[in-house]
Amino acid sequence: MIDPACHVLDDPSVPLAELLAAEARRGGTIALTGGSSPGRAYELAAELEPDWQRASVWWGDERCVPPDDERSNYLLAKRSLLDRLERRPHVHRIHGELQPADAAGEYDRKLSGVVLDLLLLGLGPDGHVASLFPGSPQLLERTRRATSGEARLEPYVDRVTMTLPTLLAARRIVFIVLGAGKAEIVARAFSGPVTDEVPASLLRAGTAAIDVYLDPAAGSGIS
Repeated sequence: MIDPACHVLDDPSVPLAELLAAEARRGGTIALTGGSSPGRAYELAAELEPDWQRASVWWGDERCVPPDDERSNYLLAKRSLLDRLERRPHVHRIHGELQPADAAGEYDRKLSGVVLDLLLLGLGPDGHVASLFPGSPQLLERTRRATSGEARLEPYVDRVTMTLPTLLAARRIVFIVLGAGKAEIVARAFSGPVTDEVPASLLRAGTAAIDVYLDPAAGSGIS
């Protein structure tokens, strides 16, 4: 059982950006996350290392929308990271504009043989990770590398997500979680029981090192 290293910092975006830049410099395989939390870290990472051509970039999950839709995880990373680079990485986006099952099948095939050097994740208010929600059938998938399904929170559009086996196979797992609204679920995910009711906690059952970067508000519920 992995004991996550929780880092409570005034600005967790800074060390996270340093990790991303170092992995890009090394030519690593990096999975990015969506949401608003990583945006500043992406901007700083582009400043620290503008040459990402040796790296490859994936996404842990995606909303089933076109890449120019404001809800797109890809669009967030494009604006805050990819468009700011002098040399881009190999980009493996999830084609959310396809039918969900088709997009998931394509991504599943592309992930064959891929091992993530750095997996960046957020944490949902219900404890979901990527788009693996409590009680969802996607959480139970064990044979595929990616799957699709309905969202359990806004925005209510279908999602394509890496499966739990894919997440657990990563060499290093890093979370960024911000805001007081996440304090209770942070404590449950990283110091409470490992349970399907809090999908993020399931990653502690793997072998990868887990680092959790928190601002003081999000970290207020942990010792």
